[in-house]
Amino acid sequence: MAKSSRFYGTGRRKSSIARVYLVPGTGKVTINKKDMEEYFGLDTLKVIVNQPFAATATTGKFDVLVNVRGGGFTGQAGAIRHGISRALCEADAEYRLALKKAGYLTRDPRMKERKKPGLKAARRAPQFSKR
Repeated sequence: MAKSSRFYGTGRRKSSIARVYLVPGTGKVTINKKDMEEYFGLDTLKVIVNQPFAATATTGKFDVLVNVRGGGFTGQAGAIRHGISRALCEADAEYRLALKKAGYLTRDPRMKERKKPGLKAARRAPQFSKR
């Protein structure tokens, strides 16, 4: 482990940006000054956030402090996972291989497609009528 006692990682997903700080501790996750159980209603989102710890066998070794903004809950959970993965790599370089293999260090490039002129949405065209 590195000499610093606080490790930082920025995570992004869709339009969400998460600033993640890892501090050695008991495994408490705080998101925007709220407990993770309080912030995320769905259990699947809590699982997504904890995936990097499961991949590196570090569950309960770090407290997580997160500031996240933008997007919805699913995008925010993905951004937090990305940020935790980057912070774990900063904490110990040996975790990088496991995180990379699981795909947690890769920034998901999928974004919302822009609306085009003449269409009702990104690809939805007005209804066609022959007459």
